[in-house]
Amino acid sequence: EVQLVESGGGSVQSGGSLRLSCLASGYTASSACMAWFRQAPGKEREGVAAVYPGGTTTYNADSLKGRFTISRDNAKNTLYLQMNSLKPEDTAMYYCAARLSSTLCYAFPQYNLWGQGTQVTVSS
Repeated sequence: EVQLVESGGGSVQSGGSLRLSCLASGYTASSACMAWFRQAPGKEREGVAAVYPGGTTTYNADSLKGRFTISRDNAKNTLYLQMNSLKPEDTAMYYCAARLSSTLCYAFPQYNLWGQGTQVTVSS
């Protein structure tokens, strides 16, 4: 059974940082595309960043480049999202996702494995 378990969310003031983690199990993490999504209240879920299985190729949503960094440690089956210079508009539920493929990892609509999410709240 595939499981994705996020952690690291919380409350932070504007300008602060958080690092989210996602522990994957039930599949070979090194063979899967992985990504972070977020969903703010009243808004649709959006892709934040994605990383290819090897970990060296990443893709970021244009609006978040320079502030958010995705990475993965395949030896630990763990995905990360480093978030810096956080803004109130970054407040959302953040989800880890995976797709059992090694290609087109930037194709956010094709992700079909999901964690339950971790809440990030940024106050001004």
